[in-house]
Amino acid sequence: MIKKLAVLISGNGSNLQAIINSIKDGILKGVAEIVIVISSNPNAYGLERAKKAGLKAVALDYNGMPQEQYDEKVYKLIKDSGADLICLAGYLRKVSHKIIEEYKSKILNIHPALLPKYGGKGMYGHHVHEAVVKAKEKKSGATVHLVDDDYDTGYIIMQKEVFLNENESHEDVAKKVLTVEHEIFPQAIKKIVENEQKNNK
Repeated sequence: MIKKLAVLISGNGSNLQAIINSIKDGILKGVAEIVIVISSNPNAYGLERAKKAGLKAVALDYNGMPQEQYDEKVYKLIKDSGADLICLAGYLRKVSHKIIEEYKSKILNIHPALLPKYGGKGMYGHHVHEAVVKAKEKKSGATVHLVDDDYDTGYIIMQKEVFLNENESHEDVAKKVLTVEHEIFPQAIKKIVENEQKNNK
């Protein structure tokens, strides 16, 4: 049975694109479909990517909206879409406890570092890569993990390393890590789907 995905974004949506491409003619073909894309930023380019792919895309601007009200709107959109799995693809809002409880072990997040290193509140995007460069790390990478109530602490599904050179800027690190993100996010989705199918046999 094809799994239905809700993909949550806040920005460029390149990981969303990687999932779209994998469904079209890659490892997720016949495995998953995207039923809704939700963006916390109405100006996110990821919304354009979703529309170009013919997907339902909803922008929810949280500015000026109470947290509880925003969380309830996100919950309702996911619930009404019939999604089986939630994929956080550069989503910069904390997912509500209600969603985490209802979709236990069914929410995946992609993080641009080798967790548990460089995770936690405020550790996203360039902040992560700047910290990696500052610490003179010899490697970084990407992690796909299940989401729990804390930032970046859930069970790790998949990781992939990239090796770093001494003189690389945080922009250089970001490019290397992004390539790996695009590779492992669809793989991790497939792994979760296959594991569930095995367990249901």
